[in-house]
Amino acid sequence: MAQMDMELKKAFTEMQINKLETTKKINMIDMKCDMVKTGKHKYQLTEKGTSNLSDDTRVYQSVGRMFLLTDVQNMRDDLKAKQEKCDKAIELLEKKKEFLQKSLKDQEDGLRELVQQRKEADVASK
Repeated sequence: MAQMDMELKKAFTEMQINKLETTKKINMIDMKCDMVKTGKHKYQLTEKGTSNLSDDTRVYQSVGRMFLLTDVQNMRDDLKAKQEKCDKAIELLEKKKEFLQKSLKDQEDGLRELVQQRKEADVASK
């Protein structure tokens, strides 16, 4: 009986530690996702703001700490590429989040099953 209690206690402790770690990871993923969404929104606003520019307008594109003279179409293409990159990053982060949530739920279900088996074993032994 004491062996079973120690085993359950160990399983609960491991699950609690894993739940805390997983929750932290999920929160980090949410923060990263928000940052990527903010960046995507910035690119969309820039594209919208430059949509009425003529093709002969001089525009500058930031590259690190400098600006390069480029044409409007090239800048728009670059903005679209950045938006697509953000979409892919958001999709990847959402998949990671779903995986973490699923693994946490699976572990909780396994612990519930273990507790149920212990209860059934105690009832059968009495």
